[in-house]
Amino acid sequence: MKKSVTGKMPLSFQILLAMILGIIVGIFLQNSPEISSTYIAPLGTLFLNSIKLVIVPLVFSSLLVGVAGMEDVSKLGRIGLKTFIYFFITTGIAIVIGLTLANVFNVSGSYILSNAGDLAYEAKEAPPFIQTLINIIPSNPLASIVNGEMLQIIVFALIFGMGLLVIGEKGKVVFKFFDSVAEAFYAITAGIMKFAPLGVFGLITPVIANNGPDVLLPLLRLVIIIYAACALHVLLVYGFSIQFLSKYSFATFLKKAFPAWATAFTTSSSSGTLPVTMKCAEDLGVPTPIYSFVLPLGATINMDGTAIYQGVCALFIAQVFDIDLTLGQQVTIILTATLASVGTAGVPGAGMIMLAMVLQGVNLPVEGIALVAGVERFLDMARTSINILGDLSCATFIAKTEKNLDDFHSPSLEV
Repeated sequence: MKKSVTGKMPLSFQILLAMILGIIVGIFLQNSPEISSTYIAPLGTLFLNSIKLVIVPLVFSSLLVGVAGMEDVSKLGRIGLKTFIYFFITTGIAIVIGLTLANVFNVSGSYILSNAGDLAYEAKEAPPFIQTLINIIPSNPLASIVNGEMLQIIVFALIFGMGLLVIGEKGKVVFKFFDSVAEAFYAITAGIMKFAPLGVFGLITPVIANNGPDVLLPLLRLVIIIYAACALHVLLVYGFSIQFLSKYSFATFLKKAFPAWATAFTTSSSSGTLPVTMKCAEDLGVPTPIYSFVLPLGATINMDGTAIYQGVCALFIAQVFDIDLTLGQQVTIILTATLASVGTAGVPGAGMIMLAMVLQGVNLPVEGIALVAGVERFLDMARTSINILGDLSCATFIAKTEKNLDDFHSPSLEV
């Protein structure tokens, strides 16, 4: 983030300080968590509601603007294909990293559950993959918009946008209208972000106050391995993509992406973070037509952090139930989790539904999800923030391959 002429502290540092302060206050309020829930949590709720306010109109209008910027359908298809390939490759690598660390460091710590009958977790039924594909095309797009069904909204916006491109000059009037709509919501988002530090403080404090470090102790090994796998994925995969493929300073990338990462970490919502992610992409110099297309798509189908979570948790549950997973079963986990990431909604907690699907795919007890439910919030924070970095790295990479990354060779951004 750029410093203002008045020397005001950059937003990324304000958010970081708010997170640290929230953790400290949360620790002090562990004996009285109701204080944080009653007086501090509303700050986070108001911030989150403000973000949710702009999601649907921003996604729809920005996607149309992105399609308009492609100028022809063939260019849209080329960028779309590269985006899908990038997301699927990075998701596959993510789960391989997660399973590797889980195997090498024995994620369960050789702990075996003595009484599995005590577990009680009622998993929601995961939709069949073929049903996910069928639901991609909305039978009633207006209902999808009202219900906030992101995948259907994205597909409808792309189809509508392609139709406007085909009719040529007549479609430009509609594109100009939605360009004004998008600009209005960009301005609203900028205003909301001024209150991001207060929102982050209000979100993180109740989590610490209500759960505290004691909740993490029994599952500390699982939490550490998932966080380590996420960090390794960022350094190896995104670092390689940004530093070597995109020829962009990775340190600069992380600095400019920090507000989106912090918002995702505290809200655990890829879709909810989308307005902030778009602002970060703009700061990175990614052209509007590209990030307006890639980021809404990524918030729905790019789930690298979720894939890591699914793989590590599946192996953890298998070990705790004293079930040996063969190499073939672990390969099945990789394939299932990669495909499941397409159907994982960008909202808090959706990853647990997909975890049930992965467990069923290798005949593991779905009841084992109860083991990780206690630290689900902490795991959700990690995986969602990684998903967001993946979206931004993809947008940066696509912009580079299209030779459209603004200020890419600016001396301040060079390695």
